[in-house]
Amino acid sequence: MRLRKKWWARPELEECPLFISEPREYKGKWAEKFNNDNEIFLELGCGRGEFLAQNATLNPQKNYIAIDLKDEVLVFAKRKVIEKELTNVRIVPLQIAFINEVFDKNEISRIYINFCNPWPKERHNKRRLTHKKFLEKYKEFIKPGSEIWFKTDNKELFEASIDYFKESGFELLFTTFDLHNSGFQPNVVTEYESKFMGLGMKIMFLKAKLK
Repeated sequence: MRLRKKWWARPELEECPLFISEPREYKGKWAEKFNNDNEIFLELGCGRGEFLAQNATLNPQKNYIAIDLKDEVLVFAKRKVIEKELTNVRIVPLQIAFINEVFDKNEISRIYINFCNPWPKERHNKRRLTHKKFLEKYKEFIKPGSEIWFKTDNKELFEASIDYFKESGFELLFTTFDLHNSGFQPNVVTEYESKFMGLGMKIMFLKAKLK
């Protein structure tokens, strides 16, 4: 569903010190932005920030960067983070196609991709955030041995993604077509995940490591 433009969203975001309006300025300098050397975990397509806020609360020794394109969703992520008084988070507006312009070699330790657009038409497959085209971009800035955690409700996307990861040199550490009956822990439930669970849908999940 297309979001209606909220003209107040960007001014509200810019008032927050956790919002980074020009992320390219910090390529190779994100540790300085957090003022520590803690590992940095990246969420691609953070939406309204429930997953982000939960993770950052549970893991204060980790740093989190949340990326989404729309101010209209980032503003709600910002509110959740501020409400919980989190300081280990930075919120970034960015089209993910340009992700490798923002991070330098070995700067990121983990990537989360949750319920991204499945782009079902074959001519659009390269837009998938798990496509080999994107995985090669991520490899430019994640550390060796870093993991990518991926969730989806779309079986065709999931099966294709398994192949994308293998073909891009990742080792699959865990794969399931039914996350909530797999025994996998720890699992932080996203907003979409909660909605789909309520509809009786199965959630697919994989954890892949860069060799």
